[in-house]
Amino acid sequence: MEALIVILIVSIIVGILTGIRVGVALGGISFLFGYFNLGREFFNFLPYKIYGIVTNYVLIAVPLFVFMGVILDRTKIAEKLLLAMKKLTRDTPGGLIYSVVIVGAMLAASTGIVGATVVTMGMMGLPVLLNNGYSKSLSGGTIAAAGTLGQIIPPSIVLVLLGSVLNVSIGKLFSAAILPSLVLILLYLVYITIYIQWNPPKIQNKIPLIAPSESTFSIKEFIHTFFFPFFLILMVLGSILLGIASPTEASAIGAIGSIGISALQKKLTWKLLKEAGRETAKITGMIFFIMVGAATFALVFRGLGGDLALMEFVHERNFTPLQFILFVLLLAFIAGFVLDFIEIIFILIPIVLPALIGLKIDLLWFGILLALVLQSSFLTPPFGFSLFYLKGVCPKDFEFKHVYYGIIPFVILQLIVVILFFIFPQALFI
Repeated sequence: MEALIVILIVSIIVGILTGIRVGVALGGISFLFGYFNLGREFFNFLPYKIYGIVTNYVLIAVPLFVFMGVILDRTKIAEKLLLAMKKLTRDTPGGLIYSVVIVGAMLAASTGIVGATVVTMGMMGLPVLLNNGYSKSLSGGTIAAAGTLGQIIPPSIVLVLLGSVLNVSIGKLFSAAILPSLVLILLYLVYITIYIQWNPPKIQNKIPLIAPSESTFSIKEFIHTFFFPFFLILMVLGSILLGIASPTEASAIGAIGSIGISALQKKLTWKLLKEAGRETAKITGMIFFIMVGAATFALVFRGLGGDLALMEFVHERNFTPLQFILFVLLLAFIAGFVLDFIEIIFILIPIVLPALIGLKIDLLWFGILLALVLQSSFLTPPFGFSLFYLKGVCPKDFEFKHVYYGIIPFVILQLIVVILFFIFPQALFI
């Protein structure tokens, strides 16, 4: 049986790497293994697991948060924030590159769409950074890293999925993720400050991000640019953290609020709603299809005795709870080089969850640590999605090696934050 379990997992990973859709690889390969080794009757349990997924009240938050992000993305909020931040920091040394991190954090807390954030900041900010003398590696690394903040800053789809799989309160995950998010942003800014102190920008052909005639920043523009996104973030996160609304209810507030913002900015059209609805259905369908495949995998994995085999593996090596957490986080980090966060969540968590429970590990703490590690999967080569998003909009003389060199310090900073909250877990619950 243990050999079958290893073959099952390897087959799924190979299937994903060869281009088979994740849901098909997880569900289809697992079904074949289960059918030929456990019998057809074994799958009588599967409809109940699938029904539990599609009727899970908490998971309603997924399409609603996705819809909120798509609507805000279509209203060009990223461009407006980047332009506004440049105006506010135009006289500050390093102001432009600080703006990239701050805008990335704001977009993370509102849209959370990594691809759109990286592409927008890459198209608008990268040429200006380069022409204002910032190095290619720092510019590319900052944009890619700032764009991935949406994976840890709540409200985050990663945290919603982790909460559902780990059976942990999503509201508590959101609350616990705030401090690590702030620490990560602070470390990014400190690193950039040190870098530009030692390697000050060498101005080439200085190109302003905004025209001189538009350099003033009016109160009206401030309200339109900053107030509405901030207000929406406060409404969504505030209602959760104050106990006024559940994450699912707060996601509905966010969806309605995003429509309101687009209406106030005179961007709301029937075409916008149709495009947002179509994109939301596409993303949500993909996530739930993977979840159904993951449910099939989890059922077969346990049917083959995978949970017992893992517990035996842990006991044979005398893993302490802390050692096992480090082992799992290392597996997730390595997997992030070839898999994305959704694949890692729905392949790795069903395997290790029984052992986590058996070792009495705090799943809330583990969830935050894993979310921080999963964020690095967007930056680690060869398949870091943020790297490809950025390279797709880079100037012709901007080589992939510049992106790779640029993200290394930011990945190290992410791992430092993981270590900090591994050593001081109590900080998450202050």
